[in-house]
Amino acid sequence: MLEHLKEQPKDKILALMAAYRADARDTKIDLGVGVYKDASGNTPVMRAVKEAERRINAEQTTKAYTGLAGDPAFSDAMIDLVLDGAVARDRVAAVATPGGTGAIRQALELIKMAAPGATVWLSDPTWPNHPSIIKYLGMKSKSYRYFDSDTGQVDYVGMLTDLGQVLPGDVVLLHGCCHNPTGANLTMPQWKGVIDLLKDKAAMPFIDIAYQGFGDGLAQDGAATRLVASSFDNVLIAASCSKNFGIYRERTGILMAVAKDEAQRDLAQQNLAYLNRQNFSFPPDHGARIVSTILTDAELRADWEAELEEVRLGMLDLRKQLADELRRLSNSDRFDFLAEHRGMFSRLGTSPDKVEMLRADHGIYMVGDSRMNIAGLNADTVPVLARAIIDAGV
Repeated sequence: MLEHLKEQPKDKILALMAAYRADARDTKIDLGVGVYKDASGNTPVMRAVKEAERRINAEQTTKAYTGLAGDPAFSDAMIDLVLDGAVARDRVAAVATPGGTGAIRQALELIKMAAPGATVWLSDPTWPNHPSIIKYLGMKSKSYRYFDSDTGQVDYVGMLTDLGQVLPGDVVLLHGCCHNPTGANLTMPQWKGVIDLLKDKAAMPFIDIAYQGFGDGLAQDGAATRLVASSFDNVLIAASCSKNFGIYRERTGILMAVAKDEAQRDLAQQNLAYLNRQNFSFPPDHGARIVSTILTDAELRADWEAELEEVRLGMLDLRKQLADELRRLSNSDRFDFLAEHRGMFSRLGTSPDKVEMLRADHGIYMVGDSRMNIAGLNADTVPVLARAIIDAGV
């Protein structure tokens, strides 16, 4: 049987990681992998996470399964963090999932069950796993323009033009904040324009929010998601705890389904639990319990928010330093957009040939579409990157 399997395409980011490890140059810089790193190149365990784990280990008396939807305390805490009362709690169904990726997969499965003919619209570009999972599930998808490589900004006119072709019942996937891979975000007036268009088209929004707290702050980063959730009868929201809690390997995510009313919420909850049962039965609990422990304890939450703010401001400082250095070296403002982007990523908007030149000549590793992880830099490597970008003629 196994001889009939076909080779699958290699993951470009994993291949990039392997190439970086094999590079013997001491001056190499890894801007490819999407993981936060501090100035010394480590991905630290947050203080509040360590304390939450200590308490869990001291107090936990069983490792028995939680429910199919996960621990209700986790769902309540995450719904509060993401939605903050934007919709009534009795309208929100939720299940814990293995990471944000698991939440996206479950959301797409739910869409396929509820509306098998729906087209899922994706930003161009988007996180590569979005189209990959959709293709695997045999669902229909289309793309809408999002990023203007010449300006480094959102192509808002192109976005609205393309979304004008959305049909009733279609699903539009939107990044709640810190767009991956571009770092370019919609303004709140632009979000309102998108909402008006989707309401007019009778389409359903699907929000992927994986970086809340990495952009403009926890409340600001959740504002667009809350506005969308309060504007529609039905919204799907996939949220990840990997980045803002730094618990990547714990695979902690949640899928929320905003329903029209309590009866519809109950139906959605049933189906979400069913999907969990089919795909992995009970969701992982350790990371979810860390998150709920932190979010429900005033002292731990305050410490987590303070450390998260340090992370956010550190990335903003690196963005400004890089933009300033490129302005100095190029004697132009064409790279100023890097300081305006938010989150871990920015897209330079250059060609794969230039990206390869950066790797071959300067040991700068970034994804072929020129997405770079700003958190892979520090104050010492920013000038090195800036000089390499100029020398490569980006």
